[in-house]
Amino acid sequence: MLINFILCVGILVLLYLLIIMPKLSYHPDRDKFDSWFYAHRGLHDNQSKAPENSLASFREAVINHYGIEMDVQLTKDGVPVIHHDYDLMRSCGVDYKVSELTYEKLSDYRLFKSQEKIPTLEEALAVVNGKVPLIIELKIPWDARPLCTKVSDILKGYKGLYCIESFNPFGLMWYRKHEPKVMRGQLSTDFIKEKIEGSRMQYFILKHLLMNFLTKPDFIAYQHFYRKSLSLTLCRTLYRTQTFAWTIQSQSELEDNKNYFDLFIFENFMPKQDKKSCGNS
Repeated sequence: MLINFILCVGILVLLYLLIIMPKLSYHPDRDKFDSWFYAHRGLHDNQSKAPENSLASFREAVINHYGIEMDVQLTKDGVPVIHHDYDLMRSCGVDYKVSELTYEKLSDYRLFKSQEKIPTLEEALAVVNGKVPLIIELKIPWDARPLCTKVSDILKGYKGLYCIESFNPFGLMWYRKHEPKVMRGQLSTDFIKEKIEGSRMQYFILKHLLMNFLTKPDFIAYQHFYRKSLSLTLCRTLYRTQTFAWTIQSQSELEDNKNYFDLFIFENFMPKQDKKSCGNS
């Protein structure tokens, strides 16, 4: 009986390790991302002329030699735009979803009482113009194909360094199949502790990276509060997967997380750039 129990436990452990196994080979662009800090939604202040995910915030990040994390989703007429929330209430004070408005209508609104409008992905790429690396988060509520197809078509003409990431594993699966050369990352957190509405089973799967065997991510981007998550720890230590911490809010938080993450997405402060080679993209 004991032998059978040990055998069953061993099989379950092996299956778990296989399920969470990310891509084992290093992506050719991996090292190019290393010596940068990444400004979350651009180098922004929502009380200023450069609010989050605006062209002004991207210009500020470029000027200060920071990489940029930005969010992309589709308008009603299929235009990829840069905006984090699925609705406009927090950013523009109106009760609409981005997906409910055409780009022309979306352009009527301004971000956080500034003069900045919601930019298109193409406008954001033109501003950055390859000067700093980009982490492009795909905001995918359901079907991954429409957004991934549009974003992929646009990025094919971009000469700068970029990678994609998403909470939605189907977005990574789409990229694995159709754009395998693009570096891709799995976003995750402890959804239950964050009190995010949704399926507890789905959130259990995502928290514990149980779709890695299908998505084969090149890196894991994880909420740093949950840095001791077992699956994240195994990916980092056993499989040597590159890890991004989000979102670091101070220099002290950055220092506290250096032993747990390789790269850092930050906001609300300016990281000391002693670890990076400014301007080397």
